[in-house]
Amino acid sequence: MTLNAENELPLVRHWIDGKPSDTAPERVGEVYNPATGQLKAHVAFASPGEVDRAVSAASEAFSSWRRSSLAQRTKVLFAFRELMAARVDDLAAIVTSEHGKVLADAIGEVSRGLEVAEFACGIPQLLKGGYSEQVSTSIDVHSLRQPLGPVAIISPFNFPAMVPAWFFPIAIACGNTVVLKPSEKDPSASVFIAELWAEAGLPAGVFNVVHGDKVAVDRLLEHPSIKAVSFVGSTPIARYVYENATRAGKRVQALGGAKNHMVVLPDADLDLAADAAVNAGFGSAGERCMAISVVTAVEPAGDELVAKIVERMGRLKVGDGRRGTDMGPLVTRQHRDKVASYLDAGLREGANLVVDGRDVSVDGDADGYWLGPTLFDHVRPEMSLYRDEIFGPVLSVVRVPSYEAAVKLVNENEWGNGTAIFTNDGGAARKFQNEVEVGMIGINVPIPVPVAYYSFGGWKSSLFGDTHAHGTEGVHFFTRGKVVTSRWLDPSHGGINLGFPRND
Repeated sequence: MTLNAENELPLVRHWIDGKPSDTAPERVGEVYNPATGQLKAHVAFASPGEVDRAVSAASEAFSSWRRSSLAQRTKVLFAFRELMAARVDDLAAIVTSEHGKVLADAIGEVSRGLEVAEFACGIPQLLKGGYSEQVSTSIDVHSLRQPLGPVAIISPFNFPAMVPAWFFPIAIACGNTVVLKPSEKDPSASVFIAELWAEAGLPAGVFNVVHGDKVAVDRLLEHPSIKAVSFVGSTPIARYVYENATRAGKRVQALGGAKNHMVVLPDADLDLAADAAVNAGFGSAGERCMAISVVTAVEPAGDELVAKIVERMGRLKVGDGRRGTDMGPLVTRQHRDKVASYLDAGLREGANLVVDGRDVSVDGDADGYWLGPTLFDHVRPEMSLYRDEIFGPVLSVVRVPSYEAAVKLVNENEWGNGTAIFTNDGGAARKFQNEVEVGMIGINVPIPVPVAYYSFGGWKSSLFGDTHAHGTEGVHFFTRGKVVTSRWLDPSHGGINLGFPRND
C-alpha cells in the first residue's frame, strides 16, 4: 500500500548509516497489535534502491571496521551488552505489542539473544589462530581468520529480537558489517536494537536495518557486495534463499522449518512429561521452530499421558500478553485462520479432537487473533496434522507400540530440527541420542535450544548450508581462514635450487 500524507500513525523507518532514513517510502506495510486487532503503525518497504543504499553504507563502513582492533570492537560489544541488559523490559514490551507473545516469554527471548552478545564479547579468544614453529628448516606456519565483508540477516516474525541476535553480535565482533531485514509483521524491535548499537558507540554503517517484503529480500540475495546471508524461516523460503544466494556466489546458512517430536517412554515421569508437552507445545502460541508439535507416546503410556495433558491445558489462561496470561494471540488474522483450518482438516481425516481451541475463553479484546490450545489424539502420519508445519497451538499425539517405532517415526520425518525423549532409563536415552537423525536433542528437556557457546541448527529439511548459528560455527561462518607459511632468511643464506620444496 502507499502511505497517505494525512496518515497519523507512526512509521517504522529503515536505519541506514547510523540514523533513521528520512526518505519517503514508495510502499508501506501495516503493523498490528495481535491482542487487539488494531493497526498500530506502518512500516516502510524498501525498494531495490534503498537496499542498495544500506549495502553501500555497510560496504563503506567495512573498510575501517575490519581494521579496528579487537580491543575497540570488544569495547563496543561490552557497551551494547550493558545497554541491552538494562533495556530488556523495554525491548520485550515492543515484542509483545507487535508479535503478541506474553511479556514473560518476550523477556525470555531477549535474554537468550543477550547470551549471544555476551558470547561475542569473548571474540579475542575465539579469533585466535594457531602457530607452528620450524615445520621445515627455518619455516614457520600460522593461521588466522578474517571477516567476510557486508553480510545480510533475514529474520522471521516469531523471534524479532532473539533470532537476529543469533547472528549480528558475532558478525560485528568478527569485523563484518550487517544489513538486517526483519519481518515486516513486527519490525520495531530491530530499530530499537539499532539505536542501542549507536548509543554503544558502533560506527555508522556497521549495523543497518531495511524493512520490506520479497523485493528487499531478493535484492539482498543478488547484491554483489553482500558476502554471506543468514536466514531463519519456513522450509520453502529457506530453500529459496539458499538456492538464490548460493547461485549468486554467497555463503549461506538458511535455517528452515520443523516438526519436533517428544518421545515419551512408559517408564517416564508422566507428570514431568505432561508439563513439558504443554509448555513446549503452547508457549508463544506454538509459533516456535523448536515447539513440540508431536507427542509420540509409547504404549501403554498414551491414555494416562493424554489425561494429564488435558488437565493441564484446562488451567491455561489465554489473553492479552500484557495482562499476566499464559498464552497470547497468533501474530496475524490470516495466520490464525490458517492454523484454525487444520482443526477441520484433522476432524475430516479421522483424528480425535480432545480439546478444541476455538472454544477458548479469552482475557482480551474480541478482535484479537485468538486460538486456544488445541489437542488431537490418535493422529496418524499420513494426516495433514502430522505432515505439515502448522506453527500454532496445535498439539498432536501419535501412539506407537515401541521405542523402535518411535525412532523410526522421527527419522522418517522430513525435518530434523529438534526432538526430545522423556525417560528414566539412561540406556534408552543414550541409545536415542545416538540413533535419532535430528540436530538438537533434549533428554527430559522439551525445547533443547543450545546455549550461546554451542551452535543452533537442525538436519535434513531444517537446514540448508553446512553451518549452524552462533557458537564456534557462527564464528567460522562469519570469517574466512588463512594459513601463512613464512621463512625469514639469515644473511648467510644463498643459492639456487629448482627442486620441489621438501619438508626436511
